[in-house]
Amino acid sequence: MSESPAQKPALKVDAAASSPQLHLSPNQKAWSRFKRNRMAAISTWFLAGLLLVVIGWPITLKLASASGPKGKAFAIQYDPTRLSDLSFEPPTATHWFGTDVHGRDLFSRVLYGAQVSLLVGAVSAIVSLVIGVLWGAVAGYLGGRWDELLMRFVDILYSLPSIIFVIVVITTMEGTVRHWMAHFNSPELTKMARLLLLFVGLGAVSWLNMARIVRGQVLTLRTRPFVEASRTLGAGHRHILFRHILPNVFGVVIVYLTLTVPAVILYESFLSFLGFGIQPPMASWGSLIAEGAGQINTIRIYWWLLAFPGGVMISTLLALNFLGDGLRDAWDVRRDQ
Repeated sequence: MSESPAQKPALKVDAAASSPQLHLSPNQKAWSRFKRNRMAAISTWFLAGLLLVVIGWPITLKLASASGPKGKAFAIQYDPTRLSDLSFEPPTATHWFGTDVHGRDLFSRVLYGAQVSLLVGAVSAIVSLVIGVLWGAVAGYLGGRWDELLMRFVDILYSLPSIIFVIVVITTMEGTVRHWMAHFNSPELTKMARLLLLFVGLGAVSWLNMARIVRGQVLTLRTRPFVEASRTLGAGHRHILFRHILPNVFGVVIVYLTLTVPAVILYESFLSFLGFGIQPPMASWGSLIAEGAGQINTIRIYWWLLAFPGGVMISTLLALNFLGDGLRDAWDVRRDQ
């Protein structure tokens, strides 16, 4: 028995209503779109593997050193601070990335440099998340004179050249910070003064764009019907801001955070290349590239001193940018239309 034409549209509506996508939350839809982005997925696995190696390599050396004579020899061989006569040795089965001018294993130094570079990026991202989101949200929600006052302060900081600002902070404050840290009678802590100033300088400029972006989003959301309804029901400003407005800015914040980390890593690498960043015996990707560039001459180029630190840094920055692009596409609500 054939179906009547009037029944066919109803069947199509029922089939659409039973589609699994219609029963997913916005976060679940975003995650589903993100998994279908091949480059973003590959970048996620690459970054996860890099973090695992960077964190696990020092632990591996410590465990090997305590496991016996062979393990101790392995740990000494890959000790990033060990000086030897094997200077400028190209990549071999013994030293996978070769050795530097002082005979130190370059593979271990790249991984230890990754700890510093990624730590600087992570700290700046946290500062951007906390200060930038709160600053922009308060400015956008309050509006009026408060908005003008808060955003004019952001404009003043934004008008300063960020690299020059960080250099000024480091050069003017390093002596004071080292003198203050000397009271703790810890040489290792005193060596961390430059790293602490990098955190302060880069953190001071990393949250400005985040504040502007969040402010623009909050200005749009604060007049939406669901916010007006919550205000009519007697909800306080803190409740409206943290329970209704900020959760709707979450997607934009996450996307911009993934783009903030590579930008800060690039800043730190550039500062270290200029000599205003990490100082020996500590290492970062920028300082390793600077050391490699210093060995370039017309007679011979020790290519591995530039290729491996630069290659790892470029791969990481590309992966972070692909991750940010994937998250941006995943959180684009227009794709559901």
